Amino acid sequence: MNRRPAPGTEMVFQWRKWDGSPHWRHECVYLGADEWGDWVGQPVGWHSFRPGAEFYAAASNVTLVPPSGDFALTVNRDHPIGMRTYIDLGWEVRWTDDPLLATGIDMDLDVIRLERDRDPADGPNGTWVDDRDEWAEHSIRYAYPADVMTRLEDLTLDLETRVRAQETPFDDATADGWLDRLEALSLHRSRLDG
Repeated sequence: MNRRPAPGTEMVFQWRKWDGSPHWRHECVYLGADEWGDWVGQPVGWHSFRPGAEFYAAASNVTLVPPSGDFALTVNRDHPIGMRTYIDLGWEVRWTDDPLLATGIDMDLDVIRLERDRDPADGPNGTWVDDRDEWAEHSIRYAYPADVMTRLEDLTLDLETRVRAQETPFDDATADGWLDRLEALSLHRSRLDG
């Protein structure tokens, strides 16, 4: 197992696409590990960017990096649009030899759960699989291997079911414990902080 930083240490979670091109880069802090894997957090105001886009975290969030390496589970607290759960399906989601860097290949499909209803004109409510169109397009563009596609399609449906059922670690209580730890660190950053 690769080394991990001490809890409270700032680090980076870097996604890339199947062809190696850069994707989202998230400023994070390492929180620790449990039976489900390693947890990192992003306080309100911390930066995320990719070529052509960026945002500053609108809500405290924690991300589970499981040992399976095929997804990353992010859970938000008090997100402005009620986004509670966001699972990025991935490949080779793991820690690198650098204890301050976790990486993964973004595989397009996402499982999303909203805590509250929104206007149907703004999109779906509840729990659903997102970005199927991007998955279909990129499977051709990047020539995803058939075995990878089958594995991730099956995993996506399984994760959607587990999120709907609130199975651990996809339940609120598990993430809330890590969100409490994150908020106890009292880390703040804004656009002006750099």
